[in-house]
Amino acid sequence: MFSRVIFVVGAALLSCTPTAAQTYSTCNPLQSSNCPPDTALGKAINVDFTQGSVNSFTASGNPTYDSNGVSFTVAQSGDAPQLTSLFYIMFGKVELTMKAAPGAGIVSSLVLQSDDLDEIDMEWLGADSTEVQTNYFGKGEVTTYNRGQFNPAPNNQGEFITYTIEWTQSQIMWSVGSTIVRVLTPETADANQYPQTPMQVKFGAWSGGDPSNPPGTIAWARGPTNYADGPYTMIVQSLAVTDYSTGTQYKYGDNSGEWQSIEAVGGKVNGNSGGAAASVASADIPAATSASPSIPAGLGGKPKDSTITQTGWPWVATATTLTTAGPVYTTAPGVPSGWVISSNGKVVPADSAAVNNFPSPLLLCSPLAIALITALVRICS
Repeated sequence: MFSRVIFVVGAALLSCTPTAAQTYSTCNPLQSSNCPPDTALGKAINVDFTQGSVNSFTASGNPTYDSNGVSFTVAQSGDAPQLTSLFYIMFGKVELTMKAAPGAGIVSSLVLQSDDLDEIDMEWLGADSTEVQTNYFGKGEVTTYNRGQFNPAPNNQGEFITYTIEWTQSQIMWSVGSTIVRVLTPETADANQYPQTPMQVKFGAWSGGDPSNPPGTIAWARGPTNYADGPYTMIVQSLAVTDYSTGTQYKYGDNSGEWQSIEAVGGKVNGNSGGAAASVASADIPAATSASPSIPAGLGGKPKDSTITQTGWPWVATATTLTTAGPVYTTAPGVPSGWVISSNGKVVPADSAAVNNFPSPLLLCSPLAIALITALVRICS
């Protein structure tokens, strides 16, 4: 028994070592044919954050958990708490039940983003509790900001509302509660801008109105942010994600960025899309509150002729000409080999009977856990 414990513990400790080359992608598939595959969700999950954290998401900026769910608090300059999925979906549905953060300049964000910088956004400005901003980008093209809309979302800071992004090869639908507020198709999208490659799920809060941000970002966020009036908190109660494709990994077959080039390893693109909504006529959609060319990318957007500086969240473009061979993009770590994501969003052993009651290696990497494991090894040696 002790030998089995030591074996599992040793394997877990190995997963704690800084093996960035194995667990992080620093590769844009449009610029390289050697990018590693993306971890596929390949199923549906339903995460109840009122029960605490799940290890299928990586945290940055210290999100906190209580009976209301997960909170993303901006209290001072530089705060930008967020969660990022370990997995990707290849078309699918994301449903986030949340309260947006209040406060001038404060932004609550839900972003779907791919390695080649396709992007679908919903963002809530703390200065206005009646609207949500919907947006999209393709292939990192953010030289123009003419794709955004302001759509109705009344009382979004006062009550929990479920927001939905449903994404297929034929349309993207943004919904507030049970009301579809916007539909985009490849035909109505800007040329070569329809998002169509595997995406991660990211959400959190940040200060677009921080005084260190460019004036355009501060104006868009309706800042500046007055931290003395804070803290400002976005609360997420639950998240449901359905991957409309199946398999264990998604690979780019070429550098076209087209969905037909994506290979689903061990599965099929659109292999789980039977529940996708039928096409919706634009006449059925409520009118946008307004359209604006000034809505920036939610995360990671970058014009091809610029470098970028990070002023919190999102990445904000500058006008500096590139001096390197090409940009580098980083994604979250994938699921360890031999482990899978359960229906409640937890990373668990693929064969739970074989390693019954052992936690995920992702959970054994804290300082306290390592100290306890070290003591156990000494006792057993």
